[in-house]
Amino acid sequence: MRPVQRASAVVGAAFLLVGVLGFVPGITTHYDELRFAGHSGALLLGLFAVSVLHNLVHLLFGILGLLAVRLPGTARLFLMAGGGLYVLLWVYGSAIGEHTRANFLPVNTSDNWLHLGLGAAMILLGIAVTAAERARSDSPVN
Repeated sequence: MRPVQRASAVVGAAFLLVGVLGFVPGITTHYDELRFAGHSGALLLGLFAVSVLHNLVHLLFGILGLLAVRLPGTARLFLMAGGGLYVLLWVYGSAIGEHTRANFLPVNTSDNWLHLGLGAAMILLGIAVTAAERARSDSPVN
């Protein structure tokens, strides 16, 4: 397995874990306020707004990351495009009000900053592992 595939697997597994933890009372505070979509009082780790839909998106994203592992190109695409989607989600979440109908996932300020960090990290990871692979393949064989 190439580094880009390992990176996709790690990121995918992390998203799967987060998706599952969003359904665990105690890890998700105010679990009784968990709604399917829209504003929900439920908070993953007491910090990040979650809903059933939000958790399902994390689970789906995790599955996509694990499926992308099969080919280096799809693993790279998952990291780069997925990172881009998370940066766009940061823009969207920052532009809408937390208690508006547009906040259907839902997201709060903590989610917004996490989405920016995740998006940037995924893009940088895709770039870094690709650059490392290319540098290794260009180096002379001993």
